[in-house]
Amino acid sequence: MPNLPTTLAELAAEKCLPLKGREHAASSEQAQAWLAALPGWSFGPDQADLRKEFRFTDFVRALAFVNALGYVAERENHHPDLELGWGRVLVRFSTHDVGGLSRNDFVCAAKTEVLVSP
Repeated sequence: MPNLPTTLAELAAEKCLPLKGREHAASSEQAQAWLAALPGWSFGPDQADLRKEFRFTDFVRALAFVNALGYVAERENHHPDLELGWGRVLVRFSTHDVGGLSRNDFVCAAKTEVLVSP
């Protein structure tokens, strides 16, 4: 795999690409390197997804975050699974077309971090 961006800023600056097939799945080593750039993110069971729970002071702010993230996801054509509750949002990324994690998941996770950074 080529030397791809590994910092939060570098990942956030990337664009998602259409990826299909297992050959586009991130290796465990690459996934670990990209994860290191994403504060508070973790892998789901069997490294099948990338996830983080975000906390907010109320429901309205959590919903605003979901709406902003929805806009980013639509622009990137890479959509997370979202779980919205009072003051919290669980965000999970995976790439169904590659059967696991791809570079796109880490790019979108970085873009998600940018949404909540001051």
